[in-house]
Amino acid sequence: MTTVLEVRGLTVAVGADRRPPLPVVRGVDLILRRGEVLGLVGESGTGKTLTALALMGLAPPGAQVGGSVRLLGEELLGLPVRELARVRGRRIAMVFQDPLHAFTPVQRVGDQIAEALRIHQHPRPRRESAQRRAVELLDFVGVPRPTWAARAYPHQLSGGMRQRAMIAMAMANNPDVLVADEPTSALDVTVQAQVLEALADARRETGAALLLVTHDLGVVAGTADRVAVLYAGRIVETGPVEAVLTRPRMPYTLGLVGSVPRPDARVPLTPIPGTAPAPGTAAPGCAFAPRCPLAEPDCVTSDVQLLGVDSPSRAGLAGIDAHEAACRRVRLVSQRTAVQLFPPSGGARSEGELGGPVLLSPGNGGPGALPPAPGDSNSDTRGRTAPEVVLRVTGLAKSYVPTSGRRRRERTVVAVEEVDLEVRRGETLALVGESGAGKSTALMEVVSLTAPQAGTVEILGQDVARLTRRTARLLRGAVQIVPQDPMSSLDPRMPVGDIVAEPLYARRVPRDVVAARVPRLLGQVGLEAGDAERYPHQFSGGQRQRVAIARALAVEPALLLLDEPVSALDVSVQAQILDLLLRLKRELGPAYLLVSHDLAVVRQIADRVSVMYAGRTVETGPVAEVFDAPRHPYARALLSAVPLPDPVAERARRRIVLPGDPPSGVPVAAGCRFLARCPVAALLAPGRRTRCESEIPRPSQVTAAGTHTVACHFPHGGMPWQHIRTDRGTSGRPWSEPPDRPPVH
Repeated sequence: MTTVLEVRGLTVAVGADRRPPLPVVRGVDLILRRGEVLGLVGESGTGKTLTALALMGLAPPGAQVGGSVRLLGEELLGLPVRELARVRGRRIAMVFQDPLHAFTPVQRVGDQIAEALRIHQHPRPRRESAQRRAVELLDFVGVPRPTWAARAYPHQLSGGMRQRAMIAMAMANNPDVLVADEPTSALDVTVQAQVLEALADARRETGAALLLVTHDLGVVAGTADRVAVLYAGRIVETGPVEAVLTRPRMPYTLGLVGSVPRPDARVPLTPIPGTAPAPGTAAPGCAFAPRCPLAEPDCVTSDVQLLGVDSPSRAGLAGIDAHEAACRRVRLVSQRTAVQLFPPSGGARSEGELGGPVLLSPGNGGPGALPPAPGDSNSDTRGRTAPEVVLRVTGLAKSYVPTSGRRRRERTVVAVEEVDLEVRRGETLALVGESGAGKSTALMEVVSLTAPQAGTVEILGQDVARLTRRTARLLRGAVQIVPQDPMSSLDPRMPVGDIVAEPLYARRVPRDVVAARVPRLLGQVGLEAGDAERYPHQFSGGQRQRVAIARALAVEPALLLLDEPVSALDVSVQAQILDLLLRLKRELGPAYLLVSHDLAVVRQIADRVSVMYAGRTVETGPVAEVFDAPRHPYARALLSAVPLPDPVAERARRRIVLPGDPPSGVPVAAGCRFLARCPVAALLAPGRRTRCESEIPRPSQVTAAGTHTVACHFPHGGMPWQHIRTDRGTSGRPWSEPPDRPPVH
């Protein structure tokens, strides 16, 4: 294949006011061939985005860029600004991480796409012709109502629609190279699937090579041909995606793969100890040496170049298809699993202990897998008393009438409707669903300890609607919350010791007891007693989340509300926090109510799961049952859209891509809330579909044990799911019956 992009020795140093500037990207080599997908992966601060921006000539002001970037043989570094502007958008184009900031806010989306066409195409198309082409491009990438979207301003489109519009603009001039910087990082998993399909369509249509910058190994596994792993500004491992992700030979890559939770099975995660060096502060030698259990003295003092790795299925390959790792201990790494190299603290358990499947992957299995704990068998539970119910929610509802914005003239909007929840001591219940499903609203109704608009909330057997001021204050200690963004909830002017002690002082605990308890709490969450004197800004994101957990545990709550506790963390730090939460639950026994959009995290930590859509619960049951055999069409689509960090398994999966975007607030109406996006309803004969249109489905038991419920008129079990379309095709428009399939009668 023809090489379209060749990068040699790329360096980027930032901080023009520093002497010397900080080297963030330190000698990156990349080669992209026509039609190929190269994944550039790594955690925050490794230099991924800066590498992508430098390729485009968009490095920050004052940055010093060195090396060579050749596009079809033409050197881009050093080109005059005017010549570089002619290349960008025509021969190399970029899909930015945040399209809301990339689009001009005061110009219509269609006009911006048409502008890209009129600037770069010769002869220059007329304005009307360019705008018609913009609508065609929006339609091609699956934007619903493309004519309306072309006339809309960026803020009027949803996040997924904006990202697809950005892809439409990038592919408008049939570039040779597409650079996509974290194109799915802030999207729901179902919308992520739509965006990835749009990227694949754009690549097939234009024949472009794709440089995919991402932290999501599952996205890389399903999309990339080759992968390059970046750490501290250098590539530490590269090769075919299957070889690198299933047979990693660099300790960092092995730990990174082992840190990724999987939606198909619960596995012991492998948190990498320590933290990555701050950008530009890597010491001489291997930057990973301070965190590496296999490091030797030479690793600290001298650099290691990429060396070839023997790979049985790739033997004999050379050049850019070779599997290479920057490590002296490749042979030893090949004999270790991630669990052996980075053993968990003991908080994690595999699903074998819980009666579910166990997956022993190259990253997580073999001799290092955790053995079952004594007594953790569910073969005979007769005679045991059920744990105490900590939280019981019945018929919870919350609605509002919009007073501003686009919805101000609409009818009452439902945020939560007839939600039932029950959490027992020592149990974790997860609420999952897309944005706007009502998860956070339900959580806030619980934590408020006030009478709900409708329904009942009982905590430790007490109805919150009947609490007096005194009993509410006493009960407050039983319910604590760990927020999504700890930095916004930690007072920046208070040392961490005072932050952790604050709930204790609020409950009038004596000062000598508080002074003794704070160091113990910090130790429980993996911090040092001396950290009590430091301030929040002096900690990393993962450490701040540990502080938030310590503060929540201070008053020994019976129920912890976890609001997306790891969504803003890198995968290795995420593994540390999940491992901590599992250990604390086993040691201290609180119940967890977890809100998360990450179903792989839910598989790792939860015992039961409740799937929500448009304010209603559509499926509830044990995690293994719901994940392995979902009955509701929404749950099936949601789970099928979660990528696996295993290239072979990911590419063999069947994906159900839903049309449209998740609803955000639903006007009160009859019928099933999922009807407009439901692939099952699209196959029903008109007579049966009427039931979905007029009658709200009620939860019903679908297993003999009575623990698995689904709210669907036609749950999986009798429907021909093999007939359901899984191609994206018209992902932005309503489903229609396939021409070769008759309606289901």
